[in-house]
Amino acid sequence: MKILVIEDEARTVQLIRQGLEEQGWDVDVAYDGNMGYQLATRNAYILIISDIILPGISGLDLCKQLRETGVITPILLLTALGTTDDKITGLDAGADDYLAKPFEFRELMARVRALTRRNTGSLQTENTLKIADLELNLDTKSVSRGDKEITLTAKEFGLLEYFMRNQTRVISKAELAEKIWDVTFDTGTNVIEVYVNFLRKKIDRDFDQKLLHTQIGLGYVLKIPS
Repeated sequence: MKILVIEDEARTVQLIRQGLEEQGWDVDVAYDGNMGYQLATRNAYILIISDIILPGISGLDLCKQLRETGVITPILLLTALGTTDDKITGLDAGADDYLAKPFEFRELMARVRALTRRNTGSLQTENTLKIADLELNLDTKSVSRGDKEITLTAKEFGLLEYFMRNQTRVISKAELAEKIWDVTFDTGTNVIEVYVNFLRKKIDRDFDQKLLHTQIGLGYVLKIPS
């Protein structure tokens, strides 16, 4: 149950490490992207927290390389760049969440709880969830639709799992923020829309029957259309 922190700012490392250890986590630290890559591919972590601007491999390239080598550990990116385009770039690189600096430690912990909960299996009460030809396996953390395997990030997997556990029910953005991100919904951010769109492209775009629908002004619903 270790967390890997990849960060070259000593004060930030001290803040994160001390806070996580006080919460009972074991923490490994890498001060550059190259060492971070080596640790992430050699050891098992429940979460990776990485700055984007790093000596050696950047945080974005690190995400891409880890995903290409098959590492599915949730990744939380930290950066001073906080625009929507920057966030989308990080998510496209394979990150599961994004936290802009400066941040309050309680906000970091909210993200950590949300990401580690997705990875510990605490919500697993059955092995397989299904709707139409879409299938989610909780044991292997795999998703398929028909004969096509679908690759999801940890955050996308958690989002889909929540939709599949609540089939036919309209789920508001506020509920998704609380249940998946473990935070109070911020009307000034579009991160939920971004993730839902990422998920929709992966599970619906190449199929005639669409399963994930937007209810304007209300939220989203996963259902078989009548």
